[in-house]
Amino acid sequence: MLRSLLFFVFLAFTSSVLGQNATVRGFVYDKLSGEPIIFTNVYLKGTQHGTSTDVNGYYSISKIPPGSYTLTVNSLGYEQIDEDISLRKAQILSKKLFISPQAKVLSTFDVSADKAEARNQVKMSVQKITPKEIEKMPSIGGEPDIAQYMQVLPGVVFTGDQGGQLYIRGGSPVQNKVLLDGMIVYNPFHSIGLFSVFDTDIIRNADIYTGGFGAEYGGRISSIMDVTTIDGNINEFHGNASLSTFGAKLNIEGPLKKPTKVGGSSISYIASAKHSYLDESSKLFYNYIDSNGLPFGFTDVYGKLTFSGENGSKANIFGLNFSDRVNYGPVSNLNWNNAGVGGNFLLIPSGSPVLVEGNIAYSKYGIRLAEDNLQDRSSIIEGFNGGLGFTYFLGDDEVKYGIEIIGFSTNYSVVNQANQLIEQQESTTELAGYVRYKKKLGKLILDPSFRFHYYASLSTPSFEPRIGMKYNVNDDLRLKAAAGVYSQNLIATNSDRDVVNLFSGFLSGPSNLQDDFVKENGSVKEITHSLQKANHFIIGAEIDVTSKINVNVEAYYKMFTQVTNLNRNKIFDEDEPDQPDILKNDFIIETGEAYGCDIVVNYELSDINLYGVYSIGRVIRWDGFQEYAPVFDRRHNVNFVGSYKFGPSRQWEFDARWNMGSGFPFTQTLGFYEQYNFSDGADTDVINGNGDIGIVYDDLNGGRLPYYHRLDVTLKRKFVFSVNSTLEANIGITNAYNRQNIFYFDRVNFERVDQLPFMPSAGVSISF
Repeated sequence: MLRSLLFFVFLAFTSSVLGQNATVRGFVYDKLSGEPIIFTNVYLKGTQHGTSTDVNGYYSISKIPPGSYTLTVNSLGYEQIDEDISLRKAQILSKKLFISPQAKVLSTFDVSADKAEARNQVKMSVQKITPKEIEKMPSIGGEPDIAQYMQVLPGVVFTGDQGGQLYIRGGSPVQNKVLLDGMIVYNPFHSIGLFSVFDTDIIRNADIYTGGFGAEYGGRISSIMDVTTIDGNINEFHGNASLSTFGAKLNIEGPLKKPTKVGGSSISYIASAKHSYLDESSKLFYNYIDSNGLPFGFTDVYGKLTFSGENGSKANIFGLNFSDRVNYGPVSNLNWNNAGVGGNFLLIPSGSPVLVEGNIAYSKYGIRLAEDNLQDRSSIIEGFNGGLGFTYFLGDDEVKYGIEIIGFSTNYSVVNQANQLIEQQESTTELAGYVRYKKKLGKLILDPSFRFHYYASLSTPSFEPRIGMKYNVNDDLRLKAAAGVYSQNLIATNSDRDVVNLFSGFLSGPSNLQDDFVKENGSVKEITHSLQKANHFIIGAEIDVTSKINVNVEAYYKMFTQVTNLNRNKIFDEDEPDQPDILKNDFIIETGEAYGCDIVVNYELSDINLYGVYSIGRVIRWDGFQEYAPVFDRRHNVNFVGSYKFGPSRQWEFDARWNMGSGFPFTQTLGFYEQYNFSDGADTDVINGNGDIGIVYDDLNGGRLPYYHRLDVTLKRKFVFSVNSTLEANIGITNAYNRQNIFYFDRVNFERVDQLPFMPSAGVSISF
């Protein structure tokens, strides 16, 4: 309490010191739709005062001497506007700005905006993704999707087309936190691995942090995916509908209450629904893959109401329902569902340079797997998360602080390989507070932050200092670094040693872990908590080779000081008193490290965009017995993405992506033997009876699969009927040269299972 009081006193003192200068703040909107314009330049012409808008379209320029100025906004694809303003001493001027789409698109403003942000923000290991970037990717199945774009990001490893997961710089999927408008989403990807639950047309922005993220994010030790959706059109009804060989979707948006004047209050809505019928359409279009059809299907629904005030303050209410189904006939059937409701708000207090943001959400995720002759596996996690944050602007400096609360319950039931029932019903509460301070010192930018995360149900605190920094050597070269401490309680019930496992439940960190952990050097470490913990260290450089070519290089090291995993070394039941915990517990402690380097080259013109990524890395784990490489340890990964617009009005577009990756680790087979379960005791006939096939395994993940490579291409044609009415047709090919990439090998049946073969698709979408 005393610390909080002192902090607010500090803010009050700082405000009084700066009170002689003025502040101009507000929002930048699209004049036609009322949608915020993000990441665009706002500055006072002829001065050094300027900034760029954030994900809400918000800007704030402070420390301005009193006087008369010209406020200028320029953004790629929009007309530049200049507005004269007059500022008095200590005045806080709120200004909503509306810009109109530009008939002729220029590329210089986009570059300048990016460079301005690069010089003034640390932005370590973060990729900002907008629909514009997503649409440059080949649209597999006729629909561009953020899941396909994330596969080309630096440090991201994708394990397969069917049930594939994303592994980010050595972290497993449960170590990636996913937020949608502030709500925690427990499973953002559908089972086929090509599509996410997020509709591209309603995404405003997605920030993907692959490491070194600030203290406003917590509860995960690897990465953050923060997705923000657009607001509905405040002036007119609009929509988009599409149809492809994979599925169909529909988006609509419009006003419920139009503003009575420019910048007035309004109420708008947006609704989105998409459905995959691949399980049926594949029988017609892709019967050469499987005559029974591909067993994947999903349905996603999202809706949102936006209440906007005259000064730019707003509140959103949203709801969602995402579902997935995988039906392998009588063999197995998997279904999962994620449903939730939530709200968030943005508040601009009059007379104060503070931006206030808050959110509250409730969601429930359930998954069930039914398999022939086996007991069903199920997992349910449900709960809430909420937070309140404050951002205080001090010229080029910035203070951000806030609180967060998370509560969830888990209900898990599964039978393991030893035919032992594993159940957990747990309720968990987490509390957190954070503060972040960005300070610009000439060419140096410091971004220290601190998070205090208290796992109340475990009575375990976690103190997490973090820091980012950037040094602007000159206009074309910037050096950067970041480090931090991270923790999480949530664990997944699948092992990071599994190649294929569509069922993944969630558990609060188990308490029945071993008391000691044997390190690689033979020393013994006492286990004092059940949290997973990691430390991040990152260094890098940003180089503007030319005005069109940018190179980003980052070297990273993640030290996983404690990770919880399924115990594959278990050979005894838990009620065996004379056996060590590490041989009878369902879960064990592991340590590990991930290190590597990511190199990104980006070339951008108005008609041509080229993007290349090379990642080299290594991931290792130690489980108390042995060191091993997890199945996602891909040492080399290369991605090339190209987009070319052509034709008299740039109505044609050709997109291509080529990916190559070195082989994943796998455990080789040494041989087979006849295995008896002796269910009949002494009467078991071992001479004349037939036992099951037992497998003799080699060292864990001691082998490597062949290299993977694949080319995907898409050709698009746009037809413009009016300003608000367009039609786009596309054809695409997944695995254009029909590379046979191995997915896994069925040891028992001695069959190789490959990933997707040559797979054409087509689609059409219309905007109205």
